[in-house]
This record gives sequence, structure tokens and C-alpha cells, in this order.
Amino acid sequence: MRRIGPFLRDAWHLARPYWSSEDRWKARGLLAVVVALNLSLVGMTVLLTYWQRAFYNALEAKDWDAFIALLFTWHTTEAEGFLPSFAIVAALYILIAVYQLYLRQALQIRWRRWLTEIYLTQWLDGRAYYRMALTDPVTDNPDQRIAEDARLFVDDTLSLGLGLMNSVVTLFSFILVLWSLSGPLNVLGVEIPGYMVWVALIYAVVGTWLAHLIGRPLVALNFTQQKVEADFRYALVRFRENAEGIALYGGEADEKRGLTQRFRALMENWWAIMTATKRLTFFTAGYTQVAIIFPIVVAAPAYFAGRIQLGGLIQTSSAFGQVQGALSWFVDNYARLTEWRATVERLTGFTRGVTAAAAAHTGPVAAKGADAGLGIADVTLALPDGRVLLDQASARIEPGEAVLLTGPSGSGKSTLFRAIAGIWPFGGGRVDLPATGRALFLPQRPYIPLGSLKRAVCYPEDEAAFTDEAVTEALEAAELAHLVPRLHEAESWDKRLSGGEQQRIALARALLLKPDWLFLDEATASLDPGAEERLYTRLKERLPGSTILSIAHRPAVAAFHDRTLRLEEKRLVA
Repeated sequence: MRRIGPFLRDAWHLARPYWSSEDRWKARGLLAVVVALNLSLVGMTVLLTYWQRAFYNALEAKDWDAFIALLFTWHTTEAEGFLPSFAIVAALYILIAVYQLYLRQALQIRWRRWLTEIYLTQWLDGRAYYRMALTDPVTDNPDQRIAEDARLFVDDTLSLGLGLMNSVVTLFSFILVLWSLSGPLNVLGVEIPGYMVWVALIYAVVGTWLAHLIGRPLVALNFTQQKVEADFRYALVRFRENAEGIALYGGEADEKRGLTQRFRALMENWWAIMTATKRLTFFTAGYTQVAIIFPIVVAAPAYFAGRIQLGGLIQTSSAFGQVQGALSWFVDNYARLTEWRATVERLTGFTRGVTAAAAAHTGPVAAKGADAGLGIADVTLALPDGRVLLDQASARIEPGEAVLLTGPSGSGKSTLFRAIAGIWPFGGGRVDLPATGRALFLPQRPYIPLGSLKRAVCYPEDEAAFTDEAVTEALEAAELAHLVPRLHEAESWDKRLSGGEQQRIALARALLLKPDWLFLDEATASLDPGAEERLYTRLKERLPGSTILSIAHRPAVAAFHDRTLRLEEKRLVA
């Protein structure tokens, strides 16, 4: 873990952009109101100490009228002046406390919305999410960092920041009260003015130092806990998403072993947190309990000597508690500060990972060329371990052509498609994309988004851009007429549909979107030969002007293409 200076700079860099964003005026306005309400609460707390003095003095003097007035109306004394009743102060305090919390939560959700949009944009732009998955072993669980760490950062930053501000204001407010109440103390002939203030300061400084020494291991442990929690949650999600494959393999025992291992790591770190927290709590609980009686013990000699009344003793104790509590903010919030620090570390790591993924592109460069064709120029493709799949390959595909790409399994056919799409980060060379026209890539395993069946067919376009009739026609052409009545049903369609049906959904997309360039990566491999031939026939009939580049192994598919490119021995042969 790094020192406090770099950590605070990272926290500032994470927080600052929101307060200068397009939402800054609403955010600053909400923050100003929340701060004002917090300061009002501090002011009312100061007022309550004077009310306490008058109330306990009334009890000591057995003054019934003052007792009733201080509870329900108002009371005026020579020492305190005008004092509203407890009923009035309590009602105002409750009202302010409720709206302070409500408006702070409104600020939290606005800030979180903005931060989430920023992180999603960074993660998705330039396909950084894909490159991070291939090249970044450090930035684990980016989904958890966006969903959970962003929430924790906003909540903790506001809560801790406002708490620190309250403590500072409380400190200066009650130091004046405590200074005036405590008077001088003579120690070995030396008169110490406002001695209770110095006692509170020494008590809090010693407590803060000891809390830091005892609780320091929690920083690293909380960072690790967020990681292992996310790892375990991801493993459960992955299990659910691959339920059918696991069931067919009968892999429940192995999956349970893997999940148990991940949970064991979580549990071991949690035990370490428990042990560290136990040590810290022993200290903080004792520190807090001693603080309750400590000021009364220190001020008791003045009370028994008759220099202050019972109300003065209670007010001194209350003011000491407020000063000591303000000075002890670090002690009281140490555990939460360690969690906040871990959250800042994870969000900073995510930002750096996204930036590095977006900046580092050592693979083939894919960019629009000068004409309508597709050019592959001196393209080299490699795997993350450095093994070369394709070396200095060149080819050209003209608009309207249908080209079949073949080669042994593992030779790099799908990787070449990724390079053409501009997402493969290993290798070199250049891909000159068509100057105009829309491209659509259909992988062997189609992606089916959450939502309605219509959304699945229209993906990645907005389903509102297509009529139900157009989507129905595409489904019928893809031989999925039996699904038309369920067009607007929201289901986990990737679980409800067979592999062949999912590939038909992808082909229906192509028929609906009518791309100028269609890339099929074994997109019909789950279909029987007859269905494969019928659907290729429909693609050729309904997309007469589209260029088709297919990866396929069945000889019958070749009949639907004008020529063949073959990958063999790291070369691309026409």
C-alpha cells in the first residue's frame, strides 16, 4: 500500500471531475444545502449544552416552573439568556436531520449515476473491455469495480467528508465553550488556562496514534476482501450462465470444489479481518467508554469545591465529549477509512487499466481505406504468449464478392476476423476497411442480449427502429416462425433456445439489418446440412449486394462462394 500523499491525490483525482462536470451546479447546490443543514445540527448541539446546564440547574434548585418551561415552551435566565424548550429544539433537530439525510442521498445517487456513466464509457469505448480481458491480469473484476466500488466511493467520500467537516466545526465551536467552562488549573505553580481543552487534546492524540498502530493491517485486508468477494460472485455468475454445459458434463463436483476454494480464500481473509477488527475494537470500545466518565472525573474537584453547579458539571462533561469526539474522528472512523482507501485503490487501478488498454494497441491497425474494397496488408497475427499464427499475410476482397476462408482448426481464421474487426491486440500490419458501408460479424456462438426476442433479433440496433412486421419476416426467413408469437416476451433467450436456434436468430439479424459486409465465423455450424444450405440460399437472395466472408468446414458451403482463401503454415493462400 502506498503512502498517504499519493493516496489522497488519487482520491482527489477521482472526485474532482464530477464537481466541474455538466452536473456541477446542481451538485454544488445540493452540497451547499447539505453542508448548511449539517452546520445547523452542530449549532443546535451547542445550544443543547446550554439547555442542559439550565435544565440540570433547575433540577438541582427544584424549580418546577423552570423545569416545565425548559421542556415545553421557553425559559430566560441571566446566565444563558433566552432558551427555547426541548420540544422546540427536538422538533427542529429531527426535521433538519431528516432533510440532511434525504438531500445527501439525492446527491449520492446523482454522483453515482454520473460516475457510472463515465466508467461505462471508458470501459466500452475503443473496446477497452475486450483488450483488458486479454492483456490485463491485474485489473480483476471490472464489473464489480463499476457496480460496487463506484457506489462505495461516492457513499464513503460524502459520509467521511461531511463527518470530517462536522468534526472540525464541532471542535472549534465546543473548544470555546469548554475553554470558558474549565477555567485555569495550577500544576506545580504553573497556571494552565482552559485545562480541559488540553486534556481532551492529549486524550484524542494518543488515542488516534494507538488506533492507527493497531488498525493499520486492515488497509491491505480490506483491499483483498473486495477482490475475493468479487471473485466468488463472478464464479457463481459464470456457473449460472453455463448451467447446461455443466449439467451435461456432470461437472457439479468439480464446480463445487472450485467454488469452495474461492469461498475458502474469502473466509480466510475474513477471519484475518475479524482478528484485526477485534484488536481495534478492544481499543476503540475502551477508549469510548473511558471518555464517558473521564471528563466528569477531571471536573469533579471543581464541583465538590462548589465552584460550579450540577448543570455546569453536566455542560462541561458534554462539551468535553464533543471536543474529544471531534478530535477522535480518525479513531471512530478508522475501519471505514481503510475500506475507503481500498475502494480508491481499486477504482484508480481500473482507470489505469482502461487507459492502458485504450492506449496500447500493438496489433494490426484497422482503419477506413480509400476505396470500397477490403485490404489486408502485411498482417501478422500472434497469440498472447507470442506464438505467431499468421505471418505477413496480404489479400484483397472486392465489394459484392462471396469469399470462403478455410484452414485447419487453430490456424487463426477467427483471429483474422477479430483483426478485421479491429479488436485483436497482438501482431502487426494494416487492415484497410471499406470506405463506406456497414459491417456485421456473426460469431459461432451468437450473443443474445437480455430483454425481448425482438431486441435479440434487432441487436445491436435499437429495436424501436424496426417494425414488428419486419422482424417477423426476418424470423420466418430464418425458419423461426414458431417464435413470432413470443416477439415481445422478455426471457433468458440464451437459455431457452438451442444452439441451432440461436444461430438462426443471428442469421435473422443479418436478414433484418442488411449489412454491406457480412462476416460469418462458422455461424451455421450448429445447423443440419439441409438447413445450412437453405439459409445460405436466403442470404444470397435477400442480400444480393452484400459482400460475404465465411469461415466454414463443410464442402457444401463452398458452392455459395466465388472463391476461397486458405490459411496454411502461417500464410494466407488464394
